[in-house]
Amino acid sequence: MQQHKLATIEDVAAMAGVSIATVSRAINEPTKVADATRRRVTDAIARTGYTTNAMARSLRMRRSNMILILAPDVGDPNFSNILVGLETEASKRGYGLLIGNTQNDPSRETDYLRFISSNQADGLILFTGHLPYGLGQSPDEARLPPMVAVNEPVIGSDVPFVGVDNFEGARVATEHLVSQGHRRIAFVGRAPNREIARLREQGYRAALAGAGIAVDPRLVIDGEGTTESGRAAAELMFVRDALPTAFFCVNDATAMGVMIALNARRYDLPRQFSIMGFDDISFASFLTPSLTTMKQPRHRMGEAAMELLLTLLAGDKPKSLEVLLRSELIVRNSVMRPERG
Repeated sequence: MQQHKLATIEDVAAMAGVSIATVSRAINEPTKVADATRRRVTDAIARTGYTTNAMARSLRMRRSNMILILAPDVGDPNFSNILVGLETEASKRGYGLLIGNTQNDPSRETDYLRFISSNQADGLILFTGHLPYGLGQSPDEARLPPMVAVNEPVIGSDVPFVGVDNFEGARVATEHLVSQGHRRIAFVGRAPNREIARLREQGYRAALAGAGIAVDPRLVIDGEGTTESGRAAAELMFVRDALPTAFFCVNDATAMGVMIALNARRYDLPRQFSIMGFDDISFASFLTPSLTTMKQPRHRMGEAAMELLLTLLAGDKPKSLEVLLRSELIVRNSVMRPERG
């Protein structure tokens, strides 16, 4: 029986038309190799059967070429599109993804971190808004792997962050309501302990101040960013007897809750109340009326976060440790000029 000779790195280099050193970099440091070259090397590895050798080399280098993602809720409407961007960029660079659905459970986070301690993952993408439990409280600790926060920053740390400019987006959203003639504008979703909500409230307040409109504290309602908290907030407005002409909601889920409450009371939207959201999640355009909102570039957020993390993993210095992308005003049918001032 004829035995086949095991493929060597020289075979891969010859087939790909590159040097042995380039093949080695494509395997061990894919971020330092041009995409077209890396694809030729990857194709040559597959055709020569050198994959097993390449995997063994990766193990010797104590590199997994895997990235661990920690997310509190993979069912969050924003998560899936950001994940697509993360996966797209990771795949280009020869990396795969491991997803940890933490459900805000410290013990689950600690369990997932075993992927890091056992060298099954090289770096971390954080959706949690805090340092992982079990890794200590300071990102300066030597045992922390390279990590990047996306969507929700890690306050009080030096963890690099990629997200939207929440202050600016909220300012633009509120200014749109003001431009339509609204002066009594509610903010639904106040949550000082959550950075995204805090920044969006600041943007709301800045827009009102810029228009010479005083903030009525009765129109600023706490919320958890959920549909139920939006519904409850709208009901609280009626209890306070301090009705706005427009609601600026901290996110689209909250806006949907507000709309549910107002529809249940048989109000004609947007003729009697205008509604503004933030995020532009998938069902925003299917609500009745369709929701005017601020669109987050979620796919690009994922790509930018992975680009930043892989730059750190390669030992290179990134251009910036904070990437803030612009959100886009999406005008639909839930906002119109008020019938009353």
